[in-house]
Amino acid sequence: MDGRRRILRSAMAMLSLACLADYSLAIDQALVEAAKKEGEVNWYTSLVVNQASRPIAAAFEKEYPGIKVRVTSGTANDLLLKLMAEGQANSMRGDVSHGGSAFGSLLKSGQVAQYVPVESKRYPEQYKDPSGFGTGHYISFLVPAINTDLVKEKDEPRSWNDLLDPKWAGKMAWTQQMTQGGPPGFIGATLSAQGADQGMAYLKKLSQQKIVNVPANQRVVLDQVIAGQYPLALSTFSHHSELSLKKGAPVKWLKFEYVTGTVDPIFMMKGAPHPNAAKLFIEYVLSKKGQEIIQAADYIPADPQVPAAIPRLKPETGGFKAVFLPLQQVEADLPKWVKIYGELFK
Repeated sequence: MDGRRRILRSAMAMLSLACLADYSLAIDQALVEAAKKEGEVNWYTSLVVNQASRPIAAAFEKEYPGIKVRVTSGTANDLLLKLMAEGQANSMRGDVSHGGSAFGSLLKSGQVAQYVPVESKRYPEQYKDPSGFGTGHYISFLVPAINTDLVKEKDEPRSWNDLLDPKWAGKMAWTQQMTQGGPPGFIGATLSAQGADQGMAYLKKLSQQKIVNVPANQRVVLDQVIAGQYPLALSTFSHHSELSLKKGAPVKWLKFEYVTGTVDPIFMMKGAPHPNAAKLFIEYVLSKKGQEIIQAADYIPADPQVPAAIPRLKPETGGFKAVFLPLQQVEADLPKWVKIYGELFK
C-alpha cells in the first residue's frame, strides 16, 4: 500500500510540474519582460474584494515579481461610468476590466482593445467575443429558487410551464435591473430557447402571473425569498443559493428544461497605459492557476478544465442545459428585451 501511495504522489507531482511547464511555455517571455518594464497594471473590477480580487492580485504579483496590480473596486455600473468618462476624455487610466453588462457599452463606444489571449484557445466559443475583444473568465446561471420551508418537494414546479399554474400568481419575485442578469436576459434566453413566436406566447402567459418587481439586485431578491417574503424567485444566481444553503438557509435552486447562462468577459481597454502588463494579467486570470483562484472564491470558472467548487453548478457536471446569449447579441438586442419587459411585466 505504501508503495502505491509513493507512486501516486510521484505521479501527481509530475503532473503538477507538467501543468506549470505548460503555462510558462504558453506565455511569451518577451511579453513578460515588456510587462515588467511597465511595472504595474490597473485593474477595474467589481469582484468581491477579499473573496476574489485581492487573492488574484496577490497571486499575480507573486508569479511576476516587480509588476504591481493596482485594484480599483466598485459596482459594475460605477466602473462603467468611470471607464466611459476616461475614454471620452482621452485619458484612459484603466488597463483591464470585465463585466457582461459593461462590455457591450464599452465596445460600442470603441473603448475596448482587441486582444486574443493564448489561454483562450481552450475556452468554448460561446464564452468568447468572435472578434477577439473579450473572453469569459467566469460564468453564472440564472435560475428559479424556492424557499423549501414554504414550498414542499411535492409542490415544487418542475418546468417553465409549471409556473403558469394559477397557484403561483403574485407569489414570484424578480429584480428590476434592466441587464442581462435581470428580466431582459431572461426574456432573451426564453426567445432563444423557445423560438420567437412560442417564446413570446409563453412570456405573455407568464406576465399574467403578476410577478413582483423588486427594486434591488438578484441577491436581495433571493434573501427575501429565504426570509419567507416570497416562496419563489424567478431569476437568481444558482451559486448564491448554494452559498446560502451552506449556511443552513431554506433554499433550493431549480433545474428546468434550460436556464439562462451569463458570461463575464475580461478585456483590455483601448489606450491602456500598460498594455503589455494588461495582456499578461489577462493571460494569468484565464490560466488554470487564475481559474483555480476564481474557483476558490466561489465563482464558477469559465475554463472547461477547471470544475466549479460545487460541481453541480456547471452544466456538464450538474445535468442541466444552459442557454448562453452571445456577448454582442446582448448589446444589440437588450433594448428590444427591455421594451418587451415594459410592455408585459412593468
